[in-house]
Amino acid sequence: MPSSTRWRKSSFSGGGDDNHCVELAVADGKVRLRESDTPATALTTTPGRLATFIRTVKAGALDDLS
Repeated sequence: MPSSTRWRKSSFSGGGDDNHCVELAVADGKVRLRESDTPATALTTTPGRLATFIRTVKAGALDDLS
């Protein structure tokens, strides 16, 4: 992954270095997700699949997994 990749985190995460959160980046038409405390590991998906996942979570379809 290029070092010029611009990672973004939610404004809800706060501004300190110890605020662990999920970060997103877009590169080459793909969406990359990573945890701020383990930045070397990233998941890659498409915008459409991420949108489907978010809708599924918001609908509560995964609530019974816990």
